[in-house]
Amino acid sequence: MHLDILSPKQQKVFTWWRDPDTETCDAIICDGAVRSGKTFALSLSFITWAMAGFSGRRFALCSKTIGSLKRNILPDVFAYLDTFNSTYRWYPSKNRIDVDLFGHSNTFYLFGGKDESSASLIQGITLAGALFDEAVLMPRSFVEQAAARCSVSGSKLFMCCNPDAPSHWFKREWIDKAQQKNLFYMHFTMDDNPSLSETVKQRYKRLYHGTFYERFVLGRWTAVQGAVYPMFSQKLITDTVPECDRYAVSCDYGTVNPSSFGLWGHSGTVWYRLREYYYDSRREGSQRTDEEHYRALEQLIGGLTVDGIVCDPSAASFIECIRRHGAYRVIPADNDVIKGIRLTSGCLKEGRLMIHRSCADILREFDLYRWDERAGRDAPVKENDHAMDDMRYFVCEYLAKPEDALCVISVDRNR
Repeated sequence: MHLDILSPKQQKVFTWWRDPDTETCDAIICDGAVRSGKTFALSLSFITWAMAGFSGRRFALCSKTIGSLKRNILPDVFAYLDTFNSTYRWYPSKNRIDVDLFGHSNTFYLFGGKDESSASLIQGITLAGALFDEAVLMPRSFVEQAAARCSVSGSKLFMCCNPDAPSHWFKREWIDKAQQKNLFYMHFTMDDNPSLSETVKQRYKRLYHGTFYERFVLGRWTAVQGAVYPMFSQKLITDTVPECDRYAVSCDYGTVNPSSFGLWGHSGTVWYRLREYYYDSRREGSQRTDEEHYRALEQLIGGLTVDGIVCDPSAASFIECIRRHGAYRVIPADNDVIKGIRLTSGCLKEGRLMIHRSCADILREFDLYRWDERAGRDAPVKENDHAMDDMRYFVCEYLAKPEDALCVISVDRNR
């Protein structure tokens, strides 16, 4: 592994804990654009700092989920340790890594800060340091509990994130108070990652739109406001039904709230919303049973062969109803709202989604779906969002593309 192509900011991240100007700081925070190289540099700096300065201690690797740590952090960490011919033992079932390096032995535990209950997972442990990958995605209670566990003399915190809303607690309590709290703050752009070509940078600039462009490409802490999908326009509405080679259905299920189902057909590089079922019990004056909704689902599909039915994960009884009939494969949807909105925004901008003019309810909701500027966090107004939700479920299942694995180093392995 060669580290001689690091950018100046990445080099600073690697050495901040032994630089006379910053070594007395209690933490480092790196924020900025996606693919700016901050996570890579910070995670390897954390391992180097921990193994060079401590022995017989415990450290924490934290992210929103254990899965994201295994995907985003551990491959680079293991490759880095391999270059030193170090000894490490990885215990997946225990979420623990024992490392021997530089004549020192330490243990690293993996923690997922998924929700407010996660803080209890880290209580009671004594740590010499902690790494927080994507700190803004974790609850404040978890981050503060983990920070409080770092009570060993000389302990430090290593934190990184992409920007969120300016009112986010991490921005207000950590970044804005960096000097007051004796923290070292660094801001990254895509230009700080020397491995990114101009072609790749332009691809990311095309991928994002509006607030997400400001945050993920420009690296700014920007508030969401106005329409959720301002890029939607008449050019994304079609009057023709193309010949399709695949079909799928998305379902947002409601009892008191409306139920919205969409039939999608794939043609070329585009998924078309061909027709929809939208039932508002308040408007109609009566609720429908699971079986009645299922019959409407069958009518919507109309005998076509569908790849699957992506369904609201909270609709347990309706999911069971579909499975009981045995005619269709049902897939519980990914209900990460902001992730789904970001992916849908990109698909609309790229013209990978088209809506048939007969789908009146989703077209109505496009005009009404707004960000909730009073929420204090990124969230759309919970009104006129049922077709928006079923579309989001569909996009997350059928149009999400795995992000390219980009790295700023090369790896030499002889084993």
